[in-house]
Amino acid sequence: MSLGGTAAYGLMKENLPELVRTAVAEGVRVGFEFCVRPEIGRLLATCAAALPPGSLVAETGTGTGAGLAWMVSGAAPGVRFISYELDAGRAAIAQDVFGHLANVDVVGGDASELFGRGPFDLLVLDGGPGSGKTSGSAPVDPVEVLRPGGTLTIDDFTPATSWPPMHDGQEDASRVHWLSHPNLKSTEVRVAPDLAVLVCRYLPDRSDR
Repeated sequence: MSLGGTAAYGLMKENLPELVRTAVAEGVRVGFEFCVRPEIGRLLATCAAALPPGSLVAETGTGTGAGLAWMVSGAAPGVRFISYELDAGRAAIAQDVFGHLANVDVVGGDASELFGRGPFDLLVLDGGPGSGKTSGSAPVDPVEVLRPGGTLTIDDFTPATSWPPMHDGQEDASRVHWLSHPNLKSTEVRVAPDLAVLVCRYLPDRSDR
């Protein structure tokens, strides 16, 4: 979920997947301001597009479904999706948005329950459970939740300009954790001047990681 993300679609009239339009329109309708920004959505769609049929994608923090819609719209037929949303009202909205798609399961509940349904080929963390970004949120173990070659993303970072990356005058422990994780090949992708996403791939057989 992105601060001001819903408003970012206001001037975008073309080149949006229909499912994304629907999810964002639902966000506007109910006053939900945190739809994933389109820059992140396009990156997620690209990640999903690389997956073969039969792959399993998981997401925390569905919102009204914008990020999920980007991925579903980009993926090949046969890719399956699970997304958890804690807010019951938003979960119900997203369930309606994706109700016609048998390969998409939107669950109303605590996203920490998601991790036991893996391992996943793509895991999209919105900054809540499993990301390590918030107080009391321990980072999920990628060895336990990702298939070999699987990818994990965490969005809504301010682009780093130094090492170690800083946040509010202190070392950004979450970002250092993911960028330095011994079981991951990780990078920070700047998708806008003010916005970056961590992309981390689990490559257990690489000796140079």
